[in-house]
Order: sequence, then structure tokens, then C-alpha cells
Amino acid sequence: MPSFWLSTLGPIEPRPALPGDRSADVAIVGGGYTGLWTAYYLSRVAPELSVVVLESRFCGFGASGRNGGWASGLFPVSEAKLARRYGADRAAAMHSALAGAVDEVGRAAAEEGIDCHYAKGGTISLVRSAAQFRRARNAPGFLPAREAREICGATGVLGGVYSPDCAALHPARLVRGLAEAAERRGVTIHEDTTVRSIARGRVVTDRGVVTAGTVVRALEGYTAQLDGHRRQLAPVYSLMIATEPLPQSFWDRVGLARRETFTDERHMIIYGQRTADDRLAFGGRGAPYHFGSRIEPRYDRVPAVFDSLRDTLEQMFGIRPEIAARWGGPLGIPRDWMPSVGLADGIAWAGGYVGDGVAAANLAGRTLADLIRGAESDLTSLPWVGHRSRRWEPEPIRWLGINAALRATTLRDSLERVR
Repeated sequence: MPSFWLSTLGPIEPRPALPGDRSADVAIVGGGYTGLWTAYYLSRVAPELSVVVLESRFCGFGASGRNGGWASGLFPVSEAKLARRYGADRAAAMHSALAGAVDEVGRAAAEEGIDCHYAKGGTISLVRSAAQFRRARNAPGFLPAREAREICGATGVLGGVYSPDCAALHPARLVRGLAEAAERRGVTIHEDTTVRSIARGRVVTDRGVVTAGTVVRALEGYTAQLDGHRRQLAPVYSLMIATEPLPQSFWDRVGLARRETFTDERHMIIYGQRTADDRLAFGGRGAPYHFGSRIEPRYDRVPAVFDSLRDTLEQMFGIRPEIAARWGGPLGIPRDWMPSVGLADGIAWAGGYVGDGVAAANLAGRTLADLIRGAESDLTSLPWVGHRSRRWEPEPIRWLGINAALRATTLRDSLERVR
């Protein structure tokens, strides 16, 4: 099923498939944010390079057209943990670069005339239980209950943690507009072209072979479908719902006046935004990981998870909203939860964003453009550059471990509510 975001764009006609064997300076595998930002910035800083993007369905079919619409400065590895491994200066640079990427997404969208409903209102993580309060009270950006409720008037708010480094946007408008912007600058995009395997200087597809000086792997949650990469990133599903437009009386009570994105301090991740047309778009984890890293359309729909998301909205805001759309899709999780960007032996890669990829993919695209050109910059010295996560365990250990962790996370939240 298409996401709510994609459904608002109307029918999507795929671009022509790869017509046969061809060559290029750079071949990018994946037509989502990572691949398209890489192509876009290469076209700006190295217009002499021929760049080809290969996409199995259409640009934005995957997570880039399905996500929660948070362009955030969040990184799945804490700054303290990065500092222990890479030093305080490099850790701070990583988080500063991600915060800057939030602004760069908005700047680039405005420059290219992409109306992606970009609104930089920041993000708030609500504190709604005593256990959550104990965890969050010393966090940077902590707000007392009154100030937190002024931003997001949910039920039972005891406080909140606010960051200005986040923008709400319409993700499908962004990815489709980005594809058009890259094409205007000379990038060739072939959709309806499935990549079977990659190697140095060579991409094998179901439509022909592309030879290229540099091959870029930009498949995120779909990486496991590529020959030889099944254990590189685990595809874990995140599901979403979108309500019908809500009345002004609701927003007068709840707020989110600047379209701040919101979550709370529970362990199982939830995420929401107020859309430009006054809906709640709300999602969360909890869907199972599927044996062998399988990805199938039917996994996009888990009725129990959709019901849980609706119940959570009712608990948070005191309403039982009409649901306009339900959808989901896989995101990519590395074994150590550390996203990475790199280039070695003619093959570049970026991904493993653990669900926070809207702004991170922009940063990755700019970084890959520098790496491919051989340019040293502040971006190429960031700690995620060249990082290699160890592979996930073989099955059935992978299936048992990931699903056990999901169950344990749900249990922790349940115990906190009871206590």
C-alpha cells in the first residue's frame, strides 16, 4: 500500500528503465534521499561527471516516501559515546553537522522550488511518567511541565526535552522534487530497474550492466536484497497512520503552533507531526523483524500495530480520531546502530540511519560528493566517515535477537506504566 504522503501526489509514472548496457562516471544504486542528494550535489560541484541513478520502482518508493517527515539533527549514537571513541571535538562536529543539515534541506528545497511543506519548529520529547521524568530531568533542553504543555498540550505532561534542530516536512514531495532537481542539472535517472549485484566498476541489473568509475550503494533498508549484503543492515519495519484533518478547536488545545514534531520518553519509539493540512501523522516501531531479512508488501500492514498507534493518540490527546491512511516500510539498522558513509576500492556507501535519515541523508550526500571527487573537507573528517559496522549474526540468531529486543522494549514500557 502506498503511504499517505505518496497518495497525495496522485498517480506516479516511473521514468524509463535502463535501456541496456551503458557506462557512467558514477552509478548510484537507490533512488531515495541518499542516492538523490549524492547525485544532486555531484551535479553542482562536479558537473563534468556523468551520474546515473538506478531505482527498482520509482524515486521515493522506499523509506524516503514513507517516513514521519522529521528532518532532525538526531543521531542514534549519543554525543557522549561518540566522544569516548572519537574525542569530544569530533563528536561535537558530528552533531553540529547534522543540525546544519536540517537547515540545508530547507535551503536547498527553497532554492530548487520544492514545496515540501518545510517548517522548522523544532522537536519536543514529552515526559509523561515518573520514570520518564527521572531519565530526562537532567537532559539538555529540559523544560518544566508548563512550558512543555505550551508547545504540545498532551495529557499527563510532567515536562519535556526540546531541541530546535528539527523541521517537519512532506517527505514524498521532497524526494520527488529532489529527483526533478537532479535531472534538471544533468543527472540521468532510470526507474523500474532492479540491481542484482554490485562490484568495483560494475552494476548488474535486470535491464543491463552499468560500468562506472565509482559505484554508490544507497539502499538503506533494502540493502539486504542485494546479493552478498543480507547481513549488512537489518530491515526493521516502522508503521504509521494519518488522521483526517482535525478542527481548529483541537489545535487550540494541543498547540504545535509552529508544527513542532513530537514524541515522548518511552522506550519504544513513537513519532508524530502536525501536517500542513492539520492532520496528525503518527508512527512507531513494534512491528516484527522477518526471518532472513525478508521484505514483502504485506509486512507494511500490521493491524495490531495500527490499533496501538491509534490507542496511543487517544491516550496522549484525549481523542479517538478518524484514520485516513495506514502504511509502513522498512528502515536500515546496523549491528552497532552507527550510521556510516564511506568510499573504498571504487565502491561508496551511506546509510544505517536507524530511522533518522531525512537530514542525515542530506549530510551523507554532500559527504559522498566530496569523497568521490577526492576533496578533503570538514565533512570527510566526521566520525561516521569510513566506519564499518560488523555484520549481523546469521539466522536464526538474528531473528531471535532482534525480536527479543523488540519484546523487551515493549515490556519495559509496560512495567513502567504499572509501577
